[in-house]
Amino acid sequence: MRRLFIALDLPETLRDGLLGVAEGLGIGREVEEENLHLTLAFLDAQADDVLEPLHEGLSDLRLPQVRLQLQGLEVWGGKSPNALVMLAERVPELLHLQEKVAQVVRGAGIDLPRRRFKPHVTLVRFQRGLPPDAQARLAAFVLSQGATMMPLEEGVTFSLYQSTLTADGPIYEALASYGLQPI
Repeated sequence: MRRLFIALDLPETLRDGLLGVAEGLGIGREVEEENLHLTLAFLDAQADDVLEPLHEGLSDLRLPQVRLQLQGLEVWGGKSPNALVMLAERVPELLHLQEKVAQVVRGAGIDLPRRRFKPHVTLVRFQRGLPPDAQARLAAFVLSQGATMMPLEEGVTFSLYQSTLTADGPIYEALASYGLQPI
């Protein structure tokens, strides 16, 4: 069994810029630059026999590049914050890519829950039970930095990743990458 997900790869200039967004927060574990991505579908643990039909289906997709406008910080997890994320604008080409990826995933026999797609990039992860002083610091940070906007970029590839969980955080390995067509 492999823990899999499919994500839009972020251009290097965008990843570089995202590294500085959470600077000064001082709580949580920042996502490493090479792990920054925009998840299109989380597949969880899957048997190896789904890899071939999944890869074939993703290889057959011919979709346009995606305009990436990242703007606005949110804290996810409600009363027990677990992540600081930057939202991505819900542009038609991104929504279409996510929809087509989901169709391929289901066509490969993988049960993918039907949820509203909220495109985002996770910047910082928090352990459960964030103390009240850390929560207050986080709230103040989002209040002061919440409208942060990244320069407009184009997403030109998406990839099938394997995620291995370790005590030091997840390790992501791209199993295959797929190009998007210039607009």
